[in-house]
Amino acid sequence: MSKIKGNAVIGQSGGPTSAINATLAGVISGCLNAGFEKIYGMKNGIEGLLCGDIIELHSYFPAPECENLSLLSLTPGAALGSCRKKIDGAETAAKLYEIFKKYNISSFFYIGGNDSMDAVAQLSEYASIHPELPKVNFIGVPKTIDNDLVLTDHTPGFGSAAKYIAAVMQEIMRDCSVYKTKAVTIVEIMGRDAGWLTASAVLSKKISGMGPALIYLPEVPFSEQQFLNDLKSEFDKNTSPYIVAAVSEGIRGADGRYVAETAMSGAVDSFGHKYLAGAGKYLENLVRERIGCKVRSVELNIPQRCAGHLVSATDIRESFMIGSSATSFAVSGMTAKMAAFVRSCGNDGSYSVSVVPQDVREIANKIKKVPLNYINSSGNGVTDECAEYLLPLILGECDIPYKNGIPKHFSF
Repeated sequence: MSKIKGNAVIGQSGGPTSAINATLAGVISGCLNAGFEKIYGMKNGIEGLLCGDIIELHSYFPAPECENLSLLSLTPGAALGSCRKKIDGAETAAKLYEIFKKYNISSFFYIGGNDSMDAVAQLSEYASIHPELPKVNFIGVPKTIDNDLVLTDHTPGFGSAAKYIAAVMQEIMRDCSVYKTKAVTIVEIMGRDAGWLTASAVLSKKISGMGPALIYLPEVPFSEQQFLNDLKSEFDKNTSPYIVAAVSEGIRGADGRYVAETAMSGAVDSFGHKYLAGAGKYLENLVRERIGCKVRSVELNIPQRCAGHLVSATDIRESFMIGSSATSFAVSGMTAKMAAFVRSCGNDGSYSVSVVPQDVREIANKIKKVPLNYINSSGNGVTDECAEYLLPLILGECDIPYKNGIPKHFSF
């Protein structure tokens, strides 16, 4: 195969997931198939690239299909390391271009969420106003368990996180059902601005018949009094002595303030995002004070994004596919694009996706929220239509390799 001009560089950014390395494997495989002479990996994203901390990926992966790529695909976390580095103006972009020139980079792939797409958009914009610079194709490859990127049906990593939440929610329901004591269990699930992950808690009920009685998303203003009324109403139904409620970490009151804001540190990251924590614990104390029954809160926390032992086969397959497709976009000369999923549903209800390029500038800094028709009229649950959207994304199990009783992982 004839070599294409220039080399490729790949980075990962933002919060890791159990599928982000499958996307990395897809990009690497695509670059190997395309015939790039060298394929570089940024250690800790743009932050590492600025320090010259890069590795030669082709030395680890000699062929588009090799054992290391397969193992990488089933390894959670971000194998290259991650960062939350913001491109703060033309000075940073100019420094990056010096590095691109040094390593003869013609294609730049950045795997990440909303903030990562902002970085791709900024570099693309810098290139457009400096046509004298060497041509670099900037391609964003989506990743986020939050499923909040616009112009794509869903995001890689979300399906596996949703599968974990549905499975753990079913197990929590089983645990709660063994006693006849009146009790409330509040499960706090990740989701700052969009409630897709919390909505996925409904799948335990959809599949097994056991699921949370109440689900609260940040798309609907949260009322403490209505929450207490909802609990009392569930107890009055007398269907069971226990109630399980799923709540997004980002639930806010009508005034826009986070419910747990009094318990938050107030610290922010480089993009101005507040560090969230404590919604479940806050509501636990509220229930204890106002209702007086047995109550506990469960914060699922980072296992939602790193549970590699319970990944969705659909998610892993699609994550690899979108990485490979992103490579083809760059090779064909595209830039300022993000690879995105388009869903197709057959007359028989079958599900499939294709990958298309979308303008990354129309994606960066925008949020795809759970649509209101996916939320019930009371604002304390989700609809069957929502469950039907979610279900295909969690299907299938992967053949996880084990070593001495625990999953085997790839590392550089």
